[in-house]
Amino acid sequence: MEIIASKWSMVTLFALTDGPLRHGELVELSGGISRKVLTQTLRRLQANGLVERHAYAEAPPRVEYSLTDLGRTLEEPIRMLTAWARENGEAVVTFREAAEATSSVEPDRATSAQRPG
Repeated sequence: MEIIASKWSMVTLFALTDGPLRHGELVELSGGISRKVLTQTLRRLQANGLVERHAYAEAPPRVEYSLTDLGRTLEEPIRMLTAWARENGEAVVTFREAAEATSSVEPDRATSAQRPG
């Protein structure tokens, strides 16, 4: 579960649902991931059998990444989570902002309990 729970794993797996992509294409589609973090994410997904790397014997070298059969079993759950996030993302942000505003107004109870009275 830890493997797919990371933000970048989910984004990478989702990007690969439409077919094989090169490293640079994944960087562009992933919206903010660094090349280093993408490389680490792809290696972790490969090590767990969800993504495969195909290196072509060409000049210049070309490498593509795609979902394995096991990785494809995650397509529907990822699509469902993505749809949920699109439908409910704004409500989550609104709730979080309201909670942060409330917590910044209220004194920290743990701190005030430790203060000498």
